[in-house]
Amino acid sequence: MSGDIGEFDESKLENEIAELESRLASARQKLTTKRQPPAEITSPSSASAPLPPTDNPAPSIPDSPHHYLLLLSDSALPLGSFAFSSGLESYLAHARGPSPSYSSSSSSSTTAPPRHTYTPSFTSFLPLSLSSYASTTLPFVLAAHRAPDDIPSLDDALDASIICAVGRRASVAQGRALLSIWEKSLAPSSAVSASARRALETFSASLRYASSASARGGGAKKPGDSVDDAASLPPPVSAHLAPLFGAVARLLGLTLRQTAYVFLFSHAKALVSAAVRASMFGPYQAQKVLAGGELQVLIADMVQREWDVPVEEAGQSVPVMDLWIGRHEMLYSRIFNS
Repeated sequence: MSGDIGEFDESKLENEIAELESRLASARQKLTTKRQPPAEITSPSSASAPLPPTDNPAPSIPDSPHHYLLLLSDSALPLGSFAFSSGLESYLAHARGPSPSYSSSSSSSTTAPPRHTYTPSFTSFLPLSLSSYASTTLPFVLAAHRAPDDIPSLDDALDASIICAVGRRASVAQGRALLSIWEKSLAPSSAVSASARRALETFSASLRYASSASARGGGAKKPGDSVDDAASLPPPVSAHLAPLFGAVARLLGLTLRQTAYVFLFSHAKALVSAAVRASMFGPYQAQKVLAGGELQVLIADMVQREWDVPVEEAGQSVPVMDLWIGRHEMLYSRIFNS
Protein backbone atom coordinates (compact mmCIF):
# COMPACT_ATOMS: atom_id res chain seq x y z
CA MET A 1 0.00 0.00 0.00
CA SER A 2 2.85 2.40 0.85
CA GLY A 3 4.47 1.64 -2.53
CA ASP A 4 1.35 2.71 -4.38
CA ILE A 5 1.29 5.99 -2.46
CA GLY A 6 4.99 6.70 -3.31
CA GLU A 7 4.41 6.05 -7.01
CA PHE A 8 1.40 8.40 -6.92
CA ASP A 9 3.40 11.22 -5.32
CA GLU A 10 6.27 10.81 -7.83
CA SER A 11 3.87 10.93 -10.79
CA LYS A 12 2.26 14.04 -9.37
CA LEU A 13 5.63 15.77 -9.04
CA GLU A 14 6.61 14.87 -12.61
CA ASN A 15 3.34 16.33 -13.92
CA GLU A 16 3.91 19.50 -11.91
CA ILE A 17 7.50 19.82 -13.28
CA ALA A 18 6.27 19.34 -16.86
CA GLU A 19 3.61 22.01 -16.33
CA LEU A 20 6.19 24.46 -14.94
CA GLU A 21 8.57 23.82 -17.83
CA SER A 22 5.76 24.45 -20.29
CA ARG A 23 4.90 27.73 -18.61
CA LEU A 24 8.61 28.73 -18.58
CA ALA A 25 8.95 28.01 -22.31
CA SER A 26 5.81 30.04 -23.00
CA ALA A 27 7.13 32.98 -20.96
CA ARG A 28 10.48 32.91 -22.78
CA GLN A 29 8.69 32.95 -26.12
CA LYS A 30 6.65 35.99 -25.10
CA LEU A 31 9.80 37.81 -23.92
CA THR A 32 11.65 37.08 -27.16
CA THR A 33 8.71 38.32 -29.21
CA LYS A 34 8.48 41.53 -27.18
CA ARG A 35 12.18 42.33 -27.61
CA GLN A 36 12.07 42.04 -31.40
CA PRO A 37 11.31 45.33 -33.30
CA PRO A 38 7.94 45.38 -35.00
CA ALA A 39 8.17 44.38 -38.63
CA GLU A 40 7.09 46.95 -41.19
CA ILE A 41 3.82 46.04 -42.82
CA THR A 42 4.09 46.51 -46.55
CA SER A 43 1.47 45.85 -49.08
CA PRO A 44 2.34 44.01 -52.31
CA SER A 45 1.84 47.19 -54.32
CA SER A 46 4.13 49.31 -52.11
CA ALA A 47 6.79 46.59 -52.04
CA SER A 48 7.05 46.50 -55.81
CA ALA A 49 6.82 50.27 -56.33
CA PRO A 50 10.22 51.99 -56.99
CA LEU A 51 11.53 54.55 -54.50
CA PRO A 52 11.16 58.22 -55.51
CA PRO A 53 14.38 59.86 -56.76
CA THR A 54 16.31 62.04 -54.32
CA ASP A 55 18.41 65.14 -54.91
CA ASN A 56 21.54 63.33 -53.78
CA PRO A 57 22.01 59.58 -53.44
CA ALA A 58 24.59 59.98 -50.66
CA PRO A 59 23.80 57.83 -47.60
CA SER A 60 22.80 59.40 -44.33
CA ILE A 61 25.91 59.64 -42.15
CA PRO A 62 25.60 60.40 -38.42
CA ASP A 63 27.28 63.63 -37.32
CA SER A 64 28.33 64.61 -40.84
CA PRO A 65 28.99 68.29 -39.87
CA HIS A 66 31.80 67.09 -37.60
CA HIS A 67 33.21 65.11 -40.52
CA TYR A 68 33.20 68.17 -42.80
CA LEU A 69 34.65 70.30 -40.00
CA LEU A 70 37.71 68.05 -40.03
CA LEU A 71 37.89 68.24 -43.83
CA LEU A 72 37.81 72.05 -43.95
CA SER A 73 40.47 72.29 -41.23
CA ASP A 74 42.74 69.73 -42.89
CA SER A 75 46.10 71.02 -44.05
CA ALA A 76 45.79 68.80 -47.13
CA LEU A 77 42.79 70.79 -48.42
CA PRO A 78 44.12 72.03 -51.79
CA LEU A 79 43.42 75.74 -51.34
CA GLY A 80 46.99 76.76 -52.10
CA SER A 81 47.18 78.76 -48.86
CA PHE A 82 50.67 77.48 -48.11
CA ALA A 83 51.98 79.24 -51.21
CA PHE A 84 51.36 82.56 -49.45
CA SER A 85 53.11 83.91 -46.37
CA SER A 86 50.54 86.71 -45.81
CA GLY A 87 53.31 89.28 -45.47
CA LEU A 88 55.60 87.22 -43.20
CA GLU A 89 58.43 86.98 -45.74
CA SER A 90 58.30 90.73 -46.37
CA TYR A 91 58.13 91.37 -42.62
CA LEU A 92 61.37 89.42 -42.15
CA ALA A 93 63.11 91.04 -45.11
CA HIS A 94 62.35 94.59 -43.99
CA ALA A 95 63.70 93.90 -40.51
CA ARG A 96 67.19 93.04 -41.73
CA GLY A 97 69.97 95.45 -40.92
CA PRO A 98 72.62 96.84 -43.25
CA SER A 99 74.93 94.38 -44.95
CA PRO A 100 78.60 94.19 -43.84
CA SER A 101 79.80 95.54 -47.20
CA TYR A 102 77.55 98.55 -46.81
CA SER A 103 78.81 99.17 -43.29
CA SER A 104 82.50 99.01 -44.29
CA SER A 105 82.08 101.18 -47.37
CA SER A 106 80.11 103.82 -45.56
CA SER A 107 82.14 103.88 -42.35
CA SER A 108 84.10 106.94 -43.48
CA SER A 109 81.07 108.79 -44.76
CA THR A 110 78.98 111.12 -42.65
CA THR A 111 75.74 109.34 -43.53
CA ALA A 112 74.74 106.89 -40.81
CA PRO A 113 73.69 103.43 -42.00
CA PRO A 114 70.02 102.49 -41.64
CA ARG A 115 69.07 100.90 -38.37
CA HIS A 116 66.67 98.16 -37.39
CA THR A 117 63.14 99.43 -37.08
CA TYR A 118 62.05 96.28 -35.26
CA THR A 119 63.33 92.87 -34.26
CA PRO A 120 61.57 90.14 -36.28
CA SER A 121 59.62 87.79 -34.07
CA PHE A 122 56.86 85.36 -34.97
CA THR A 123 55.36 85.91 -31.53
CA SER A 124 54.84 89.56 -32.48
CA PHE A 125 53.76 88.93 -36.07
CA LEU A 126 51.09 86.28 -35.38
CA PRO A 127 48.72 88.50 -33.33
CA LEU A 128 49.10 91.34 -35.84
CA SER A 129 48.35 89.10 -38.80
CA LEU A 130 45.37 87.42 -37.13
CA SER A 131 43.92 90.77 -36.08
CA SER A 132 44.33 92.15 -39.59
CA TYR A 133 42.86 89.04 -41.21
CA ALA A 134 39.91 88.95 -38.82
CA SER A 135 39.02 92.63 -39.17
CA THR A 136 39.14 92.59 -42.99
CA THR A 137 37.60 89.20 -43.85
CA LEU A 138 35.79 87.60 -40.89
CA PRO A 139 32.68 89.85 -41.13
CA PHE A 140 32.24 88.62 -44.71
CA VAL A 141 32.56 84.98 -43.59
CA LEU A 142 29.89 85.47 -40.94
CA ALA A 143 27.58 87.37 -43.29
CA ALA A 144 27.83 84.69 -45.99
CA HIS A 145 27.10 81.96 -43.44
CA ARG A 146 24.01 83.84 -42.25
CA ALA A 147 22.77 84.59 -45.77
CA PRO A 148 24.35 82.38 -48.49
CA ASP A 149 22.18 83.98 -51.20
CA ASP A 150 24.07 87.27 -50.70
CA ILE A 151 27.41 85.86 -51.91
CA PRO A 152 27.63 88.00 -55.08
CA SER A 153 27.08 91.28 -53.22
CA LEU A 154 29.42 90.25 -50.39
CA ASP A 155 32.09 89.24 -52.89
CA ASP A 156 31.76 92.57 -54.66
CA ALA A 157 31.97 94.52 -51.40
CA LEU A 158 35.08 92.64 -50.30
CA ASP A 159 36.71 93.16 -53.68
CA ALA A 160 36.13 96.90 -53.39
CA SER A 161 37.51 97.06 -49.84
CA ILE A 162 40.86 95.37 -50.58
CA ILE A 163 43.39 98.05 -51.50
CA CYS A 164 46.45 95.78 -51.71
CA ALA A 165 46.78 94.10 -55.12
CA VAL A 166 48.96 91.30 -53.75
CA GLY A 167 46.45 90.48 -51.03
CA ARG A 168 43.62 90.59 -53.53
CA ARG A 169 45.32 88.05 -55.80
CA ALA A 170 45.90 85.70 -52.86
CA SER A 171 42.26 85.95 -51.74
CA VAL A 172 40.91 85.33 -55.25
CA ALA A 173 43.27 82.40 -55.90
CA GLN A 174 42.23 80.62 -52.71
CA GLY A 175 38.55 81.44 -53.21
CA ARG A 176 38.48 79.95 -56.70
CA ALA A 177 40.31 76.89 -55.42
CA LEU A 178 37.65 76.44 -52.71
CA LEU A 179 34.88 76.81 -55.29
CA SER A 180 36.50 74.08 -57.41
CA ILE A 181 36.79 71.82 -54.36
CA TRP A 182 33.10 72.35 -53.65
CA GLU A 183 32.02 71.54 -57.20
CA LYS A 184 34.31 68.56 -57.77
CA SER A 185 34.54 66.97 -54.31
CA LEU A 186 32.28 68.27 -51.56
CA ALA A 187 28.98 68.83 -53.39
CA PRO A 188 28.80 65.37 -55.07
CA SER A 189 29.60 63.56 -51.82
CA SER A 190 27.44 65.60 -49.42
CA ALA A 191 23.73 65.30 -48.77
CA VAL A 192 22.97 68.91 -49.68
CA SER A 193 19.70 69.48 -51.50
CA ALA A 194 19.63 71.05 -54.95
CA SER A 195 17.73 74.08 -53.69
CA ALA A 196 20.32 74.77 -50.96
CA ARG A 197 23.26 74.65 -53.36
CA ARG A 198 21.60 76.83 -56.00
CA ALA A 199 23.26 80.02 -54.73
CA LEU A 200 26.75 78.59 -55.24
CA GLU A 201 25.81 77.15 -58.63
CA THR A 202 24.59 80.57 -59.80
CA PHE A 203 27.76 82.20 -58.46
CA SER A 204 29.95 79.64 -60.21
CA ALA A 205 28.09 80.16 -63.49
CA SER A 206 28.68 83.92 -63.25
CA LEU A 207 32.37 83.33 -62.63
CA ARG A 208 32.69 81.00 -65.62
CA TYR A 209 30.88 83.51 -67.83
CA ALA A 210 33.19 86.31 -66.69
CA SER A 211 36.26 84.16 -67.29
CA SER A 212 35.15 83.19 -70.78
CA ALA A 213 34.32 86.80 -71.63
CA SER A 214 37.74 87.90 -70.38
CA ALA A 215 39.43 85.21 -72.47
CA ARG A 216 37.64 86.54 -75.55
CA GLY A 217 39.02 90.00 -74.85
CA GLY A 218 35.96 91.62 -73.33
CA GLY A 219 34.53 92.15 -69.87
CA ALA A 220 31.12 91.24 -68.56
CA LYS A 221 29.07 92.49 -71.49
CA LYS A 222 25.44 93.39 -70.91
CA PRO A 223 22.68 93.86 -73.50
CA GLY A 224 23.07 97.23 -75.17
CA ASP A 225 26.74 97.68 -74.23
CA SER A 226 29.28 98.37 -76.92
CA VAL A 227 32.51 96.43 -77.20
CA ASP A 228 34.53 99.27 -75.63
CA ASP A 229 32.10 99.61 -72.73
CA ALA A 230 32.15 95.86 -72.10
CA ALA A 231 35.95 95.84 -72.05
CA SER A 232 36.02 98.52 -69.35
CA LEU A 233 33.49 96.83 -67.06
CA PRO A 234 34.77 94.81 -64.11
CA PRO A 235 33.80 91.14 -63.84
CA PRO A 236 30.50 90.49 -62.03
CA VAL A 237 32.18 88.27 -59.41
CA SER A 238 35.77 87.73 -58.27
CA ALA A 239 35.39 84.68 -55.99
CA HIS A 240 37.14 85.84 -52.82
CA LEU A 241 37.84 83.24 -50.16
CA ALA A 242 35.97 84.76 -47.19
CA PRO A 243 32.34 84.79 -48.44
CA LEU A 244 32.75 81.46 -50.24
CA PHE A 245 34.14 79.83 -47.10
CA GLY A 246 31.17 81.01 -45.06
CA ALA A 247 28.65 79.77 -47.63
CA VAL A 248 30.31 76.37 -48.10
CA ALA A 249 30.57 75.84 -44.35
CA ARG A 250 26.87 76.68 -43.97
CA LEU A 251 25.90 74.13 -46.62
CA LEU A 252 28.04 71.46 -44.96
CA GLY A 253 26.29 71.96 -41.62
CA LEU A 254 28.97 73.81 -39.62
CA THR A 255 27.74 76.22 -36.99
CA LEU A 256 28.54 79.92 -37.23
CA ARG A 257 31.10 79.80 -34.43
CA GLN A 258 32.75 76.66 -35.81
CA THR A 259 33.06 78.35 -39.21
CA ALA A 260 34.67 81.47 -37.78
CA TYR A 261 37.11 79.48 -35.64
CA VAL A 262 38.20 77.15 -38.46
CA PHE A 263 38.64 80.10 -40.83
CA LEU A 264 41.05 81.89 -38.48
CA PHE A 265 42.76 78.69 -37.37
CA SER A 266 43.51 77.80 -41.01
CA HIS A 267 45.16 81.20 -41.42
CA ALA A 268 47.26 80.56 -38.31
CA LYS A 269 48.34 77.16 -39.66
CA ALA A 270 49.41 78.74 -42.96
CA LEU A 271 51.46 81.34 -41.08
CA VAL A 272 53.14 78.69 -38.94
CA SER A 273 53.97 76.64 -42.02
CA ALA A 274 55.48 79.71 -43.69
CA ALA A 275 57.56 80.39 -40.58
CA VAL A 276 58.97 76.84 -40.66
CA ARG A 277 59.93 77.16 -44.32
CA ALA A 278 61.46 80.58 -43.61
CA SER A 279 63.66 78.88 -40.96
CA MET A 280 62.22 80.86 -38.05
CA PHE A 281 61.77 77.64 -36.03
CA GLY A 282 61.34 73.92 -36.51
CA PRO A 283 58.30 71.64 -36.85
CA TYR A 284 58.11 70.79 -33.13
CA GLN A 285 57.97 74.44 -32.18
CA ALA A 286 55.34 74.92 -34.88
CA GLN A 287 53.10 72.31 -33.28
CA LYS A 288 53.73 73.88 -29.89
CA VAL A 289 52.47 77.21 -31.21
CA LEU A 290 49.35 75.62 -32.74
CA ALA A 291 48.59 73.61 -29.61
CA GLY A 292 49.23 76.46 -27.19
CA GLY A 293 46.49 78.11 -25.21
CA GLU A 294 47.64 81.56 -26.34
CA LEU A 295 46.54 80.87 -29.92
CA GLN A 296 43.21 79.46 -28.79
CA VAL A 297 42.47 82.52 -26.68
CA LEU A 298 43.62 84.83 -29.47
CA ILE A 299 41.33 83.22 -32.05
CA ALA A 300 38.39 83.21 -29.64
CA ASP A 301 38.95 86.91 -28.91
CA MET A 302 39.09 87.75 -32.62
CA VAL A 303 35.85 85.85 -33.27
CA GLN A 304 34.11 87.62 -30.41
CA ARG A 305 35.39 91.01 -31.56
CA GLU A 306 34.05 90.62 -35.09
CA TRP A 307 30.88 88.67 -34.20
CA ASP A 308 28.42 91.54 -34.69
CA VAL A 309 30.48 93.75 -37.01
CA PRO A 310 28.60 94.46 -40.29
CA VAL A 311 30.50 94.21 -43.55
CA GLU A 312 30.16 97.97 -44.04
CA GLU A 313 32.40 98.49 -41.00
CA ALA A 314 35.00 95.86 -41.89
CA GLY A 315 38.42 97.39 -42.37
CA GLN A 316 42.14 97.13 -41.79
CA SER A 317 43.07 97.18 -38.11
CA VAL A 318 46.83 96.87 -38.76
CA PRO A 319 47.71 99.31 -41.59
CA VAL A 320 51.36 98.27 -41.70
CA MET A 321 50.22 94.79 -42.78
CA ASP A 322 49.17 96.20 -46.16
CA LEU A 323 52.65 97.71 -46.53
CA TRP A 324 54.38 94.42 -45.79
CA ILE A 325 52.13 92.47 -48.16
CA GLY A 326 52.25 95.13 -50.87
CA ARG A 327 56.05 95.45 -50.81
CA HIS A 328 56.49 91.68 -51.13
CA GLU A 329 56.82 92.01 -54.92
CA MET A 330 59.77 94.37 -54.44
CA LEU A 331 61.91 91.76 -52.68
CA TYR A 332 65.00 90.71 -54.60
CA SER A 333 64.41 87.03 -53.84
CA ARG A 334 61.32 85.38 -52.42
CA ILE A 335 59.94 81.89 -51.92
CA PHE A 336 56.25 82.79 -51.45
CA ASN A 337 53.62 84.42 -53.64
CA SER A 338 52.72 86.99 -50.99
